[in-house]
Amino acid sequence: MSILFFDPADSRKTLLPLTYTRPIAEMRVGILKISEKWCLRLDQSHFGYDTENYLEGAFPKIDTDFQTLWINATILPSDELVEAIQTLGSHEALVQKEVMFAFKGESRDAIINKKTFDGQFDSVQYPWDIFLQNGREIIRDYALVTSGRNSQPITDPHTKTYGENIFIEEGASIKASILNAENGPIYIGKNAEVMEGSIIRGPFSLGEGASLRMGSKIRGDCTVGPYSKVGGEVSNSVVFGNSNKAHDGYLGNSVLGEWCNLGAGTNNSNLKNNYEPVKMWDYQSHQFEKTGLQFCGLIMGDHTKAGINSMFNTGTTVGVCANIFGGGLPSQMIPSFAWGGARGFMTYEFQKAIDTIKKVMGRRDIEMTEEEIKILQHVFDNTAAIRSWQKQHK
Repeated sequence: MSILFFDPADSRKTLLPLTYTRPIAEMRVGILKISEKWCLRLDQSHFGYDTENYLEGAFPKIDTDFQTLWINATILPSDELVEAIQTLGSHEALVQKEVMFAFKGESRDAIINKKTFDGQFDSVQYPWDIFLQNGREIIRDYALVTSGRNSQPITDPHTKTYGENIFIEEGASIKASILNAENGPIYIGKNAEVMEGSIIRGPFSLGEGASLRMGSKIRGDCTVGPYSKVGGEVSNSVVFGNSNKAHDGYLGNSVLGEWCNLGAGTNNSNLKNNYEPVKMWDYQSHQFEKTGLQFCGLIMGDHTKAGINSMFNTGTTVGVCANIFGGGLPSQMIPSFAWGGARGFMTYEFQKAIDTIKKVMGRRDIEMTEEEIKILQHVFDNTAAIRSWQKQHK
């Protein structure tokens, strides 16, 4: 059996800008990506994606047959849901009202019978769902990835721990820090580093090769993805991977994509001064819509950079490959390939953006692929209409 993760079209739009550069299943919630959660639970390693055509070069589809299991990529697995999906026969689907969780067969057209799932389920429909569900998903993933395994010991005599659910992978380093797992587990990935003076409250996950800089304050429900560097104060936020917030400054109720960089002293607001519910940009309606949340911070797409002392207002959305700098608060919707700040924006020229990305990736001995360039070219071309200053100068 193989797995094909399918992206509901509406969800791809509501999850922008994070889905500009990846299928939904490649988003990280908790310790693992959505695809990794399902593959571990179903004990499968052969999978592919049914997503946008322009992404298929980097995220390929697979050949399907009557045993192929199609899974809705927005759905987060639970024991009850996994058990129900495992009962599906060929050409059967699992549904609840208008939501299709999964089906087995060559294609949607091959579905003959629908089975109803009456249980509760969790899904990711908007970017803020990622940080809202992150604490719970860390707890679920922790049980999944540590089952039947033994943690490496913490040998540093100056590190203090509270609680029992702390798992340290091989090669990880922890020095003179405080790890409090009384409110949720703490997972430290392979070859990760927790530098001196760090204070961590679980649930928390530090990915492979990632690091917490000296004096970091992690307030719980946080994920730092693989090969990322994080410092300062962080609360209820998710960093996908290969991104840096290495200096002092606050990040709360936020999601950062891959290859982002926040300069020293960068801060975001996650609570309005009048305590009103936060509105955020909606890529479907092209206007700000209510989230229903009192705490909602920054959503940032891949390859975006912010200069030193940057400030982001409550409920700010930043697209892919933006470069933000200068004093003051920029607008709460910053399009992809924007260059500037509170004083205004111009278009970040595509080739200049690519040249910078190659330098950034090259520092980690990673070469940018032609497929990645094609994806960003598609994003650049298809977000031109959102860059309103271009219209004003035509």
